[in-house]
Amino acid sequence: MKRFAAALCCVFVVASARADLPAVRFDRLTPLGGAAGTTVDLEIAGADLEGVESLLFDHPGLKATFVKERQFRLTIAADVPPGTYDVRLVGRFGVSNPRLFSVSHGLTDVAKKGPADAASPQVIAVNSAVNGTCGGNREDVFRFPAKKGQRVVIECQAGKLDSPMDASLALTTAAGKPLVSNGDYYGRDPLVDFVASEDGDYLVKLHDLSFRGGFPYRLIVSDRPQVENLFPRAVQAGKSTELTAFGRNLGPGSKPSPWRIFDLPLDEARLTVKPPAEVLDLGAYRFFEHPTDHSVLPTAATCTLRGFQVRPKFGDAFANAQTLVLVDTPVTLEAEPNDTPEQAQPLKLPAVVSGRFDRERDADWYEFETAEAGPYAFEVYCERIGGRADPYLVVMDAKGIRVAELDDFGHRINAFDGHLRDPSGLVNLGAKQKYRVLVQDRYRRGGARYQYVLTIGKPVPDFFVAAIHGQNPGPAGTTVRAGGAAYLDVIIHQAGGFNGPITLTAEGLPPGVHALPTTIRGTHGAFVLWADAGAAEWTGTVKLFATAKDGERTLRREVRPYTRVWTEANISSSRPTREFVLAVRENAPYGLDFGAERVEVEAGKKVELKLRLQRHGKDFTSKVTVLPLAPPSYFRLTNPEIAAGKDEVAVTVDVQANTPPGEYTLTVLGQAQVPYSKDPKAAQKPNVLVSLPARPVTLVVTPKK
Repeated sequence: MKRFAAALCCVFVVASARADLPAVRFDRLTPLGGAAGTTVDLEIAGADLEGVESLLFDHPGLKATFVKERQFRLTIAADVPPGTYDVRLVGRFGVSNPRLFSVSHGLTDVAKKGPADAASPQVIAVNSAVNGTCGGNREDVFRFPAKKGQRVVIECQAGKLDSPMDASLALTTAAGKPLVSNGDYYGRDPLVDFVASEDGDYLVKLHDLSFRGGFPYRLIVSDRPQVENLFPRAVQAGKSTELTAFGRNLGPGSKPSPWRIFDLPLDEARLTVKPPAEVLDLGAYRFFEHPTDHSVLPTAATCTLRGFQVRPKFGDAFANAQTLVLVDTPVTLEAEPNDTPEQAQPLKLPAVVSGRFDRERDADWYEFETAEAGPYAFEVYCERIGGRADPYLVVMDAKGIRVAELDDFGHRINAFDGHLRDPSGLVNLGAKQKYRVLVQDRYRRGGARYQYVLTIGKPVPDFFVAAIHGQNPGPAGTTVRAGGAAYLDVIIHQAGGFNGPITLTAEGLPPGVHALPTTIRGTHGAFVLWADAGAAEWTGTVKLFATAKDGERTLRREVRPYTRVWTEANISSSRPTREFVLAVRENAPYGLDFGAERVEVEAGKKVELKLRLQRHGKDFTSKVTVLPLAPPSYFRLTNPEIAAGKDEVAVTVDVQANTPPGEYTLTVLGQAQVPYSKDPKAAQKPNVLVSLPARPVTLVVTPKK
C-alpha cells in the first residue's frame, strides 16, 4: 500500500504543478458490487470532494442517497441487468472520473469481517460475492462447504473493477492441503476451477501479489454458469445466429465438450443471438460488462472493434458476457485440417472466418483468388474479443513467396493506449491470382481460449473515433467553468485506406455551452467545449458524433468515450465508458477566443489571428503563455505571450504550400499563474498554474495560386 500511495502522491504532485484548479478526483469505491434488488452502503475516497452529495450512474435503476460525508446508500432495482456500471461523483468542483460497480443476480453479497486469516477463516456459502479489502503482508482466508462432484468456480474481481490489486488465489482442503492456484487469468485477475472430490469444507486463500494492502476486491465463489468462449465469434448483421457456448456449469441442456482447461472438461451448450441493428450503422461497440479483463489494455481491446456483447442465459441464470464481431457478410467457420499450405481452406472474397487455434503449434492456412489488382484489407480479431493469442498473419503467393506479414497496430497518444497485438493492414495483390494466408499464434499456443476472427476483402474506407479528457493527466472528469473552456483529446484510427477529413459535433449540450464543429485530418486532434460567462451549473450526458464523406457515401460514427483509470505505468491507463459526462461550474479565471469563427487563407501563405483574453477577476493581471494544441500537421504556429495587464496578442499561422484545400479547426492552449483559493473570501490567494484552451477557429484553406 505504501508503494502505491507514494506513486499516487508523486503523480498528483506533478498534476497540480500543471493545473491546480480543484477537480473532483474519484480514487476508491467500496464495496465494488451488490446484488440486484438490494440496498448497499457505499464509501468513497478521493480529492476535492467538497459538496459531493450525489452520485451519477449510467443506469437509471441505480440510485444513491447521501448519508454523510463520503458515505451513500445505494438502491439497486431488481430489474437492473447483471453487469458493470460507471459511477461518478458530483460536487462543487464538477464531475469526477468514473469507477466501476458490479451488479449481480443469484449471488449473496457478504462483507469481509475481521482478519479472515488462516487462524479464523470467514465462513461463506457457495454462490457468495465477498466484498473485501486486501490486507498488507497477509492472506485473506475464507471457508466454504462443497458436495462431492460439485463444480465451483472462484474468481477474484479487482482489476476488472478498477482496483489496483494484483490478486493471487489458492484453494486448499480444510486441513491446508494445496489443490489448485492461479494468478493472471482475466488480465491481472485470477480464476480457480475445481470439482470437489468429497463432501467437506475447503479454504480459499487470497492476497495481493506483492502483499500490498488497502485495495478493494470482489471474490466470487459460485456453481452458476460461467462461459469461457463462444463459437463462432463473428455474426452477420440482421440475422439470427446459433452459437455454441463452452464453459462451466452450463445446465442440464449442456453436454461435455472436447475442450479442457486446468485438466477439467468444459461444458457445451447452444444459444441463438440476433445482433442489435444500430451497431453496424454507427460503427459502435455495445457492452454489458466493461471489457477490463482482457490480456490487453481495455482501450486497445475496444477502440477499433465494431461489435457487441451477448449475455448468455442458461435456465434462469445469467452467465458472464462475451464479445462478438459484427459484420455485413456471411461468416465461414474454420475447417480442420488446414495445417499446411497444401491443406489450405478455400475462401471466397469477401471472407469472414471464425477460427481457433485448437492445439499447440496449430497453423491455420486459407486460400483465395483475387478478382482485380490493388490493395486488399486483412484483419485478425483476437485480443479484441478476449482471445489469448498473439496472432500474426502471412500472405504468400501461389509459388510460396512471402508477399507480406502483418502484426501489431494501434495508436498510443497521451493517456490513450490503443496499441494491441491483433494484425491489421492493407496488402497490394495482383489480379486473378491465387494467394495463401497463414494465421498462427506467435508462441504456438492453442486450446479453448485461443479463438480469432479473420476478415479478407477489398478495403472499405472507414474510421474509428475515440475521445478522452485532455487537460488533467490523471483520472478526471470533464468540467467546463463558466467563461472558460475544456477540451477532449481525440484519437482517430483510419481503416480501409480512409484518409479524409472528419468533422466532430456535439448533441445535447445545455444552454450556454457550445462546441464548434471540429474538422480533424490525421490521427489526433482536440475538441473544445466552452461555456458563456453566465452559464448555469449543470451535470449531464452529451453525445459526440463524427461525420465524413467517402465519395458519395456519408459516414456517421459514434465518438467512443474513454477515461483515464490510474497513472501507474503497470496499471491499465484508460478504458471505455458508455457515456460522455459533462459538468458546468463556477467561473473560470479567464477565457480565450480568436474573435472570429472562420478565416480564409491561401495555401503557402501566413495568416495572423488575433487572440483575445477575457480576465474574469480583478486580481488576475499576469501574463498568459500561448501554446499550440494538437495543431494540424500542415500548420506552423508561433508561441506568443499575452503580456501582463494586456488583453490580446497576434498568433501567426504558417500554412504550408502542400496543404490540401478545405476546412481545418485550430485552437491553442493558454497557461497562466492565477491567484486562487477554494475560499472566495480568503485574504491570501496563492498562484496556481491554470491551463485553458481557446475557443477554436476554422481556417478555410484555398488552393495556392
